[in-house]
Amino acid sequence: MSMKITLLGTGDAPGTPTIGCSCASCTDAKRGTKSNRTRFSVLVQTEQGNVLIDTSPDMRAQLLKADIGHIDGVIWTHGHYDHYGGFPEFYRVQRDVDVYGFKDTVDYITEMVHFIEPVKHYVNFYEPFSLIGLEFSLFEVVHFPEKHPAGVMISDGKHKIIISGDSEKTISEKSLEYMQNPDLFIVDAIVPETMNVTKHMNSKEALEIAEKIHAKQTVLTHLSHFYGPHDEEAKKLPLGYDGLCFIFK
Repeated sequence: MSMKITLLGTGDAPGTPTIGCSCASCTDAKRGTKSNRTRFSVLVQTEQGNVLIDTSPDMRAQLLKADIGHIDGVIWTHGHYDHYGGFPEFYRVQRDVDVYGFKDTVDYITEMVHFIEPVKHYVNFYEPFSLIGLEFSLFEVVHFPEKHPAGVMISDGKHKIIISGDSEKTISEKSLEYMQNPDLFIVDAIVPETMNVTKHMNSKEALEIAEKIHAKQTVLTHLSHFYGPHDEEAKKLPLGYDGLCFIFK
């Protein structure tokens, strides 16, 4: 069985181009380059089905572009709009969507999108559950003011994928141990190392975490327009871009 990981969206909450901005990155994005970033979402696929990690406000366009007609499960990392806002796009498309996450995250989001009537599955940290032939689990990160923000671990029994979720650098030792030795580390790096922000990591902090957990391959995501145009920045940093795929066999 093969496992395919696709970065559907690699942008932060406003996306790039950002409305009303004419910086170098936004100008480049308007030309349709890899600087053009929709909001964060990851698609996980096997021969048994499709799972979304977060449902970006740009979900409809992302699924159409990826030619995906059915989702077998949605995993939410936390309750910020840019990570769930596209979920109502399932309206009149797919019934009884199975959604997974920490209880307060799932309850908050499903209250906002109650008319979809999703099927709720509560998940505790560090407790594996199965979907599409893969093992998934959530681990605790810090993303103030969220009470239970989560990262995601995915395994096919041979390979290990870690998605940091939106996270500060102050990840607990328990979670760092849980994250060890991934084949692929998809990590929040919202701004370049010349900037410091709360609630997220800059590129230097994200790469330090990657080194600490001995990641074999790292890709930076949840990127803002404060980076320069993609092709320039990608010469020195492992920046993700919308549509980037990784296949594990």
